[in-house]
Amino acid sequence: MERVEYHRMAALEDTMWWFRALHAAMIQRLGQWNLLAGAAILDAGCGTGGLLARLAAARPDFALFGLEFDTEAAALARKKARRQIAVGSVNAMPFAGGAFDAVVSADVLCHAGVDEAAALSEFFRCLKPGGRLLLNLPAYQWMASAHDRHVHNVRRYTAGGAVRLLAGAGFDGIRAGYWNSLLFPLMLLHRLAAGRGEGGSDVQAFPAWQDRTFFTVTAIERRLARGGIGLPFGGSVWISARKP
Repeated sequence: MERVEYHRMAALEDTMWWFRALHAAMIQRLGQWNLLAGAAILDAGCGTGGLLARLAAARPDFALFGLEFDTEAAALARKKARRQIAVGSVNAMPFAGGAFDAVVSADVLCHAGVDEAAALSEFFRCLKPGGRLLLNLPAYQWMASAHDRHVHNVRRYTAGGAVRLLAGAGFDGIRAGYWNSLLFPLMLLHRLAAGRGEGGSDVQAFPAWQDRTFFTVTAIERRLARGGIGLPFGGSVWISARKP
């Protein structure tokens, strides 16, 4: 990821609707596993620490850790989340086998510097037997844009393709779907208007009314998801799995 993107993320991930919605969705899905107090949770590719900080506020009883490749981002994450952040790659994680009850990773597997097979193998190795994995991934290769180049995303996914990846890596109990579905038509229009070759970062401040509206729409989706209701398309793929 370009250094300027880390600074944008650090400045906006606590307030921008997209990050708040992403973090809320991941915390909601993590809560479905009924993990016990003291559970060791790793945010693999934690960026500047926004998800870890929200997890720490929601579940202070968890033992939370982060891993981040960029040293400056890792320093920002330590300051924001006040948790241990290791510097390293998801391709070769600096942790013992079976160290974690759960691993979460948001929009990391898609990066140019990440080897999918190596990263999934490392997630598997570092989970305890019965441990859980939760990923968020950008959806649909045909939705790639200038923003993907800014954040060095080279892969986008479908739910079915993600399921096959995790099954091939040895995971079971795999469930997957899409979210950011209600806003997906607006996403698509934005991509078509911007084109593939031009445009800047999607990480930006929105007018307050627009930010509130978008976040409210995603909150409606989360309520529907609690009831098992989801649409077969969306801007992002979520996938959860278990290490046998």
